[in-house]
Amino acid sequence: MTTKKVSVNNMNFKANETEKKLKGSYYTPDWIAGFVARWIRHFGVQSVLEPSCGDGVFFDAVIRELSVKKLKLLGFDIDSFALDTCRRKSSVSNATLSLHHQDFLAWAIDNIQSKSPQKFDAVVGNPPFVRYQYLEKEQQTNAQKIFDLLGMKFTKHTNLWIPFVISSIEFLVPDGVIGMIIPSEILHVLYAQGLRKYLLSSCSKILLIDPEDLWFDNTLQGAMLLMARKKGKPGEESHVGITRTRGVDFANGNPYELFEQAEYIPGHLLPEKWTYALLSKEEFAAYKRVCISDAMFVFRELANVDVGIVTGANKFFLVSDAVVQRYSLSAKAHPMFGRSEHCPGIIYDHNQHDENREKGYPSNFLYFDSEQDGDIYEEYLAIGIAQNIPSRYKCRIRSPWYKVPSVFSTPVSMLKRSNGMPRLILNRMNAYTTDTAYRITPDVDVDVAALVVCFLNSVTALSAELEGRFYGGGVLELVPSEIERLAVPYIEDMGENIDKLNRDVRQMEGKTLLEKQDELLFSNTSDIDMADIAILRKALFRLQLRRQRIASDR
Repeated sequence: MTTKKVSVNNMNFKANETEKKLKGSYYTPDWIAGFVARWIRHFGVQSVLEPSCGDGVFFDAVIRELSVKKLKLLGFDIDSFALDTCRRKSSVSNATLSLHHQDFLAWAIDNIQSKSPQKFDAVVGNPPFVRYQYLEKEQQTNAQKIFDLLGMKFTKHTNLWIPFVISSIEFLVPDGVIGMIIPSEILHVLYAQGLRKYLLSSCSKILLIDPEDLWFDNTLQGAMLLMARKKGKPGEESHVGITRTRGVDFANGNPYELFEQAEYIPGHLLPEKWTYALLSKEEFAAYKRVCISDAMFVFRELANVDVGIVTGANKFFLVSDAVVQRYSLSAKAHPMFGRSEHCPGIIYDHNQHDENREKGYPSNFLYFDSEQDGDIYEEYLAIGIAQNIPSRYKCRIRSPWYKVPSVFSTPVSMLKRSNGMPRLILNRMNAYTTDTAYRITPDVDVDVAALVVCFLNSVTALSAELEGRFYGGGVLELVPSEIERLAVPYIEDMGENIDKLNRDVRQMEGKTLLEKQDELLFSNTSDIDMADIAILRKALFRLQLRRQRIASDR
């Protein structure tokens, strides 16, 4: 069926989801299907596959747009009602329509293994977006089988749309084309890394239509239109382009011209993520020039990154002063922070901690590390028992359940998520942080304060947009391996500016702050052109607006 499934980075459970989400039943607007059909028309296609045809919107458009005497259409769907609708709508004389009420992946497995597999001039559609853990056992098996047959590494973090797209490309003839709606996550999520590599190895030209607006109602999931042409011969070079659109007006233009005239980056220049293709050629070149400066480093060359303390039950182990006083927990209470409101600047010290305490924030981490704690603090621990906290996974695998492991602080911290731009935090009072933040230890020859100051600039912020990931809410998230790849300038004597910068961060608007920081860090660097910094700062603001789904001028 022409569907899409919401996929957000929250702990969801199958029992809590609607049937619509579990099936991925979000149907494609006719104007998108028409745009795809007009595009494939330019390639003189005779046969079209739709692996999830649903109510037939893509077939309707293909039949309407393609004047082919012997047009062959093959479709699959597990929804019999939608399939009946498709059959009634697409009953025309100029096309041979073959519809199958079955799982496309089961058929795909047989077709891959066939001595004479069916091939198609074009594949169109909107595959179901459904998490692996929500699939039925047979679907899970089929998804993994597709990866195995094509020699690709499988992960249980995958989503159903991935094997649909892989199979579809496999069934294209040389120079065949595919037009499919896919999640915008294709650019950055780890589970799509295999697909990105497969696309580069299989397709000569890959264009992603990237809308500022949401194409589907009642979902925060961003979607893109994948338009790609399969390689006509081995060894052909791959190119990737991303075209930003706003509204539906682009669909009224010539899709073939859009595909041919888009700005592309050679595939071999792209790292593991395709977010770099969001940059224009000018921006990409400027980024490369700046990153080879002697003043620039990869973050892992400056510091180590560890996850924060994993309590297994933050609301129980992180408490306010009022809770500490009520249950006489002061001997077990230690300063902590882990949210953006806990530290609006770049320094966590006694003043910031006292401010958090006055606001009633959960600024205390409870560390029960003694064998006698179970008896001494029985009253408070009983609350956790009543809430079934000992049965939670992270708690039940340790003994006793209330002794949190790996408790240590580091001189620098960094919040896991940020709405604006990520920043390092100088931890002057050795406060603890939970797994909502990372513990960062600078190398012995790196000045801690200087690292915190240097981290705040347009190049590093842009690097975070390119290396990180975001989901429906538009909040940027970085995992340790992504932080380690960030491009960071380092100038040793910058640490003396940290207290002033801390005030600026709390008071200044982001754009003004970055302009000031860029001037401070880069203007006296002999091998960095400030014109390049200005280009990258503009690119940063555009990508931030894209993530936050705010309309930009470009």
